Amino acid sequence: MKPMVAVTNIFPQIALDKLASKCDLKTNKLGISPTKVELGQMVKESDAIITYLSDRIDCDIIDQTTQLKVIANYGAGFNNIDVTYASKKGIWVTNTPNVLHETTADLTWAMILGVARRIVPADHYTRGGKFKGWRSEMFLGGDVHGKTLGIIGCGEIGKSVAKRAMGFQMRVLYYQRNRLPDEEEKFLNAEFTSLNQLLRESDFITLHVPLTDETEYMIGNDEFALMKKTAYLIHTARGKVIDDYALVAALKEGRLAGAALDVYESEPELTEGMVDLENLLLLPHIGSASFETRDRMALLVADNILDVLSGKTPRSLVPGYLK
Repeated sequence: MKPMVAVTNIFPQIALDKLASKCDLKTNKLGISPTKVELGQMVKESDAIITYLSDRIDCDIIDQTTQLKVIANYGAGFNNIDVTYASKKGIWVTNTPNVLHETTADLTWAMILGVARRIVPADHYTRGGKFKGWRSEMFLGGDVHGKTLGIIGCGEIGKSVAKRAMGFQMRVLYYQRNRLPDEEEKFLNAEFTSLNQLLRESDFITLHVPLTDETEYMIGNDEFALMKKTAYLIHTARGKVIDDYALVAALKEGRLAGAALDVYESEPELTEGMVDLENLLLLPHIGSASFETRDRMALLVADNILDVLSGKTPRSLVPGYLK
């Protein structure tokens, strides 16, 4: 009898085919996240489960398992899973690091350019038939080249963002708990600073940190007060890193030039006032959404599961997992 793998949502066929050769599959093809009751039913008789960030795998769900060996998250994040409790129960927890950073960096730069040059409002204006000819004051935005880029969290994604800044002749500042080695700083042409200095001096601020007790709401009213009125904030990390209410207030009151978000504090719900702000670019969590990267992520999920089912340690355990 083949081991059973449950899949909580639509999943790339290339990875399903790889799993199907050695496993039975219990799939959800509706494109809707399962309820807590449905999630509990899925884990009860499964040897592995493929989860999304929208699937809350807490102790209640984990306690319903009878033979589960691995929770394989389809994404780099894993704050939807009680990793500590899963490890106590002997259940492996994996994610998909080191395959999506370049694609997420691409999107970060699309957001930088999109919000600074007001591309989305200009597109809507043109599609609406309002363009009647060139005017010198029409859709003025901010330059990107030659400005200062502040990167909060210079891991794989942050470093990829920094590399792209070289083509724009930007000064690059970065902040995180641990300083990069000298050779990496030189390669990236990046300066290590305090958070406050980065906020004061940057024209563009990008966020690439995981959600932890330390980073939750690390950007709020006090931090917005330090930023330039001409600065732009770009967020592709985890929603609760920013106080969205404070962000909306800063944008409404002209204390910040603009912002671009791919993640939200109460995702998928938007904070009141967001949709009315023309200087706020809103995206539906598509940081890794390229055909190639989503397939690579899915294949890594499949490899993690097959590792576990063959008695091996999975190749991409989440950080902090207690073996």
